[in-house]
Amino acid sequence: MVYGADPFKRGASGRPWLVLSNHADRPFHGEQYIAVTLTTRSWLDGLIGIPASSWVRGGTPEPSRVVPWGVQSLAAGDIARWQGTLTESIVEKTIAALVEELDA
Repeated sequence: MVYGADPFKRGASGRPWLVLSNHADRPFHGEQYIAVTLTTRSWLDGLIGIPASSWVRGGTPEPSRVVPWGVQSLAAGDIARWQGTLTESIVEKTIAALVEELDA
């Protein structure tokens, strides 16, 4: 998890991102990452809740959910700071939901 630029808002706003591609053997490793956004909203269908027990390190100030269709190519320069680490099960669930979204 990182905190970085928010392409959905103007100005210096930022938001948390779950980085899905962080492998040294991928093109542009260290420069560009595939990420999905988080939201504090709870009324949208298809969001993936993040229970407190799913945070290995770090966290968010408010309960948050992953938006699996909120995909962004996040440049290294857009990342302000590291925010935390989620369990592998949440990441795998997010990837499965993203693949399902793309197959729909």
